[in-house]
Amino acid sequence: MASTEDKPASKENTSSWKDSFYNPRTGEVLGRTASSWALILLFYLVFYCFLAGMFALTMWVLLLTLDDYVPKYRDRVPNPGLVIRPNALDMYFNKSDPLKYAQYVQHLETFLQGYNDTEQEKNEDCPQGEYFMQDDSADMSKKACRFKRGFLSLCSGLSDTNFGYSEGKPCVLLKMNRIIGLKPRGDPYINCTVKRDNPIQMQYFPSEGRIDKMYFPYYGKKAHENYVQPLVAVKLLLTKEDYNKELPVECRVEGSDLRNNDERDKFLGRVTFRIKVVE
Repeated sequence: MASTEDKPASKENTSSWKDSFYNPRTGEVLGRTASSWALILLFYLVFYCFLAGMFALTMWVLLLTLDDYVPKYRDRVPNPGLVIRPNALDMYFNKSDPLKYAQYVQHLETFLQGYNDTEQEKNEDCPQGEYFMQDDSADMSKKACRFKRGFLSLCSGLSDTNFGYSEGKPCVLLKMNRIIGLKPRGDPYINCTVKRDNPIQMQYFPSEGRIDKMYFPYYGKKAHENYVQPLVAVKLLLTKEDYNKELPVECRVEGSDLRNNDERDKFLGRVTFRIKVVE
């Protein structure tokens, strides 16, 4: 008897479950008629179109406030960092094995391609010791001063294609990061020291590691398309007594108002690298 009574109840439960998805008597789907679903979809379509329009309008207004040539906010980077090439803070190589220093030589050669005479002839021969100030032109383009790789002399890779690595007297190149509008006061130059009691002889190119004012100010990537940063090459004149030792070298920008002693930023106006040459 119980079994007979359960069958109608089971059928009713199945029918009720199916009706919750689609009710053939009222034509409802998930409890709503077609017109109700249409109104809901129309509401969300209008709502999301409104949100998309508001977002597009906000972005358009924001872009109107931006300058294609100069960033709107530049107060967080008032002083440049110092960067070395090859791009390695730890350099270890055997001067007798070309494969050990090939990566450094290749990196320097690739980096200096933009400083070849064929590229730099496009730029201006500027007077030394003066800022290269330029007025706004119709197309906002700016001229750049020449910096030929020949200015780096023994570290140019022209007379010595191994940049001194084969003789155990390696060259490193230093440059300051670009900052739009920067005009350092004084006469900036690069000075490097080895953190040990006995100093190491070094050669600087250009002479005395000077960074001429004619390469300032920088007007931005879009306006200053042909601009290249001035470089300072440092040739470490290592001797046999210096081989097989890890030598920490610190280079700083001196002679100007540019900061080089911020303990929170080890690369602000300075850089430290380690080099070890083995025979």
